[in-house]
Amino acid sequence: MKRILSHMRRAIDDYNMISDGDKVAVGISGGKDSLALLSALAAYRKFAQKDFSLVAITVDMGFEGMDFFPVEEYCREIDVPYFVRKTEISQIIFDIRKESGPCSLCSKMRRGALNEMAKQQGCNKVALGHHNEDVIETFFLSLFYEGRLNSFAPVTYLSRIDLDVIRPFIYVPEGDIKGYVNRAELPVVKNLCPMDGVSKRQDMKDFINDKNKDDHHFKTRIMHAIKTGLEPWKTDNEKGQSL
Repeated sequence: MKRILSHMRRAIDDYNMISDGDKVAVGISGGKDSLALLSALAAYRKFAQKDFSLVAITVDMGFEGMDFFPVEEYCREIDVPYFVRKTEISQIIFDIRKESGPCSLCSKMRRGALNEMAKQQGCNKVALGHHNEDVIETFFLSLFYEGRLNSFAPVTYLSRIDLDVIRPFIYVPEGDIKGYVNRAELPVVKNLCPMDGVSKRQDMKDFINDKNKDDHHFKTRIMHAIKTGLEPWKTDNEKGQSL
């Protein structure tokens, strides 16, 4: 946890992600990244010289068999209010629309539901668990499939709903997250999405890992290129900040 907190605190300080009086909604998919982020932010608020509050929000996509009760219990243990927004996203995407490439639409619908719930709970910021490798994967997805150099920003202002989206884990390696989640025995929820492990993002993950096996500095150089080459880092909104 110390390594994760060190990386996270640096990102928060570098991009002024959290200020006094903030109410931050942590998006909880039930996966390792979002649960580790929730745990880290709960620990951070104990020693941070900032007065902010947390809530945890899960967008239930409607897959049968997903049990979020262990997450609810964990939130109770760390004194974070927990809310579940039930949706029919899975049925809309897979049964009604029968999308062959559903990930983009699914992501937009989940983000919309999460942001609405955050506003209902009086939050002014939403924290997402994207880690260092997610930044790099998104960069290559944009390059290979969109023909442009782009990735998500550490802080993005959503003007239509008046929310800041923050990504405190942008400096955190995925390996640190995996190790912490296993040691802490966080209540990871089984992912029942049929696209799990077969998406374009998984292809990019495999590509990057293969390159890094041959060159152990590959990820570091790509991250440096993103930080310096995408300056300023453009977003769809007026307050997006560069990494």
